[in-house]
Amino acid sequence: MNWGIIGTGKIAHKAADTLSFLNNEGEKLIAVASRSIEKAEEFGSKYNATKFYGSYGEIYKDEDVDAIYIATPNNLHYEEIKESLLNGKHVLCEKPMTLEPSEADELYKLSQEKGLFLMEAYWVYLLPGAFALREKYKEIGEIEEISLTYGFYSEGKRRERKFLSSLGGGALLDIGIYNLGIPSMLGLERPGIIDTKVMMNEYGTDKWSETTLLYNKKTKVTTLNAIGEDIERECIIKGEKGSIYIPDFQYLTSFSITTGNETIDYSFPIDHNGFEYEFRHTAECVKNNLTSSPVFTKEKSLDIAKTLYRIRKLWNMKFEGVDND
Repeated sequence: MNWGIIGTGKIAHKAADTLSFLNNEGEKLIAVASRSIEKAEEFGSKYNATKFYGSYGEIYKDEDVDAIYIATPNNLHYEEIKESLLNGKHVLCEKPMTLEPSEADELYKLSQEKGLFLMEAYWVYLLPGAFALREKYKEIGEIEEISLTYGFYSEGKRRERKFLSSLGGGALLDIGIYNLGIPSMLGLERPGIIDTKVMMNEYGTDKWSETTLLYNKKTKVTTLNAIGEDIERECIIKGEKGSIYIPDFQYLTSFSITTGNETIDYSFPIDHNGFEYEFRHTAECVKNNLTSSPVFTKEKSLDIAKTLYRIRKLWNMKFEGVDND
């Protein structure tokens, strides 16, 4: 497919690099849209794109673009996805797909109505390690408890971009989705919230939080995420017959399973940078005329979105220019 990218930040570079890697598989970046033509040309030329747009609106009208990858701040996703779909483009959008679950639900319905593919770009869900985890976790029996921690340090303009309320910022929506994605991979849905603690920053969004959830009235999940503090990424899954340790669940290229006195280590190398699997999956779904993913389904996407929304509402965290209730 011919791809267009909206946005020229760090994550957009990773996506463009991935499309370069996938050129021989038929996935090609041809167009880039930014807030200025200079940025679009500088970015696009690096990855051999041939069309450059100095506003986001122009790329929707490009008849040569089959699909759009959206890599802009969170607050812009809803309108950009909607415009892409209304103009006949398939969409892969950076997470979170929207700030409100109702908006995501609306967009999934629109994609179905238009016969176009739409997926939230939770790339970890499509990794080889994720497929293996969904099979191997059964070896430890019924899951009793999961703990997840993830934090990183950010400063300068990147810190501001991560935290600004007007952009839909905060650690929960930026990295909390990785934490909540693991229970989702294991088939756990619609959790109850037992407890949640939060530390807010000067922008009015969360910089640190710890939340305890209960899935299926029996599986306890504790998730801690932070921006501005280096916290090792790790996940521990405890079951009735053993445990699973994932040293870096954001990338999920390895994990170990312990049952009894035996521990087995598993490794799952990736082909490039990890993004290739979500782009390949998107292309395959489009080829098969699907409007949503059979792996990271719209139901799973919406379930995580609703949980994120409920948590931030308990904090009374509102996004500037978005939450008016």
